[in-house]
Amino acid sequence: MISVEEALDRVFALVTPLGAEPVPLAEANGRVLAADVAAARAQPPFDASAMDGYAIRGLSAGPGARFRVIGEAGAGHAFSGRIGPGEALRIFTGAPMPDGADRVVIQEDVSRDGDSIVLGDKLDSGTNIRPCGGDFPAGFRMTAPRRLRPHDLALLASMNVPLVPVTRRPVVALIATGDELVMPGENPRPDQIIASNTFALKALVEAEGGQARMLPIARDTEAELAQVLGMAAGADLIVTVGGASVGDHDLVGKVAGDLGMERAFYKIAMRPGKPLMAGRLGDAAMLGLPGNPVSAIVCAHLFMLPMLRAMLGLGTEAPPRARAVLAADVGPTGPRMHFMRARLTPGDDLPRITPFDRQDSSLLGVLSAADALLIRPLGDIARPAGTEVAYLPL
Repeated sequence: MISVEEALDRVFALVTPLGAEPVPLAEANGRVLAADVAAARAQPPFDASAMDGYAIRGLSAGPGARFRVIGEAGAGHAFSGRIGPGEALRIFTGAPMPDGADRVVIQEDVSRDGDSIVLGDKLDSGTNIRPCGGDFPAGFRMTAPRRLRPHDLALLASMNVPLVPVTRRPVVALIATGDELVMPGENPRPDQIIASNTFALKALVEAEGGQARMLPIARDTEAELAQVLGMAAGADLIVTVGGASVGDHDLVGKVAGDLGMERAFYKIAMRPGKPLMAGRLGDAAMLGLPGNPVSAIVCAHLFMLPMLRAMLGLGTEAPPRARAVLAADVGPTGPRMHFMRARLTPGDDLPRITPFDRQDSSLLGVLSAADALLIRPLGDIARPAGTEVAYLPL
């Protein structure tokens, strides 16, 4: 068995960043920027009024100063003339500043009578002008890689970028294996169960920015497993669930090997998820997850999602850890790293974390109630409540 850290290094060696494709800006949310993008113009592209009021030439003008209003400017409607001494322009937020003006007096500080205004005695000290390029200059760059968020799209729009270069979505083929499985909604025999793992995996893939293809359940024959693996052609990552152990009906390793898989490792010193396999099959990376549902989903968080992030160009990083304080005593871990399903509650400085009493890898109800995986290092000693520990958010 290899360590979790070594296994992660080996799965990263199986993948590389995918190519880029242009997408319309309106479809870029959540995608990963694949190349730097430069602004075609400054923002704002002109000195603009920051308030509704009057543009004047009069930085030193004080209360009681009188100006003659010679026109009006609104957003998208610039004034073509020039402001001279003693003149004012009625102006609205976002409108370009007219030539000659150096200040906007807000309308609350002005008294108007016909075409004449008088400045009040509680003048704002600022100029109320947004300078050209005050947000960003022409040539400003949004740097890659980065996962684009809604406010990033607003920035790209203001940079006048209609098409965004993003990393292609990884295509992930998901294959559940086993004679015991039927799909939700079917009528299982008394000796069968409902396939559940691939639904969680599909959701994880799509939330990370990939495209999931759920293939038919592969029954426990070499011929059928080979046939379903053939349906995965074109995928960037093939993920099998079950059949990766060493029982008589665990055929994934043998069949994939017969099809030319180059195995990177098999078995990891971790709980849950010891029978994990990885390698390359043709042009695709391959990850063989355990069949127990909690084992499969935990391994997906630890290995599948980091592989997808690497394919998206976001680097080769382990899942980010956070810190908490044990709310209950825990025993020693033994020869395998343990990822315990746990619940977080508020604490003084750090949250408090409590592992569930039942940690069997078949208990989806416990996993559904958990919001963290308490990380117990391999060979760790018993730890009392109050000990600071690491965890993975779920």
